[in-house]
Amino acid sequence: MKLVEIIPAIQTDPAIVQQVEDLVKSWGKRTVRAKDTPGFIVNRIARPFYGEALRIFEEGLADPATVDWAMKEIGKFRMGPFELMDYIGHDINFAVTETVFEAFYYDPRYRPSFSQKRLVEAGYLGRKTGRGFYQYTPDAVAPTPTRENQLGKDIVHRIVCMLINEAADALYLKIASRDDIDLAMTTGVNYPKGLLKWADEIGIARCVETLDRLYEEYHEDRYRCSPQLRKMTREVSKFYE
Repeated sequence: MKLVEIIPAIQTDPAIVQQVEDLVKSWGKRTVRAKDTPGFIVNRIARPFYGEALRIFEEGLADPATVDWAMKEIGKFRMGPFELMDYIGHDINFAVTETVFEAFYYDPRYRPSFSQKRLVEAGYLGRKTGRGFYQYTPDAVAPTPTRENQLGKDIVHRIVCMLINEAADALYLKIASRDDIDLAMTTGVNYPKGLLKWADEIGIARCVETLDRLYEEYHEDRYRCSPQLRKMTREVSKFYE
């Protein structure tokens, strides 16, 4: 793992934080600093990568193979959400989601998925048990994704906008700096771009429009737009000027 998140407690002496950072850097690691909040940077911001993919699947908008194809081929992520959950293990991934959900006092943005819960209950934990969203037996046949370009673009845009919203909110709440957020997501989980830089490329106003459209469709707080994005839309500003 290239990245180490350094989390000072409220009582931590700043000199100790610097000593720890210097020590970790001497090991050849990259460091970021984050406020002591649930999930810190990576495990907080990455929740929609799994959660929104699961929501798309549960609504019947696309199957796991199609979501994974879109995120890899169009989004340029190294792994799709479903194959990554299978790789991590659903017992671990689901437990992390539950922990973050509870730690944020049951904020709907982090609500776990019943589909994943059922896999855990059945013992279908992914690669390590031979079955998760995919089959891993020697005679298993890989499912064929629906390679429709517009569908793929819609999937990527929806999930990326949700990720951007989390990243923007982490900045708004001063969980970490702009640079540390983008470094954490590109180095810690190998995202193809920093999410805040990606937001500039997509357009902040377009991200807000997408989130508002989802909120109007579902009227669920999971789609509430970060005040950071709204403010930047009003000011016609960017994360990287």
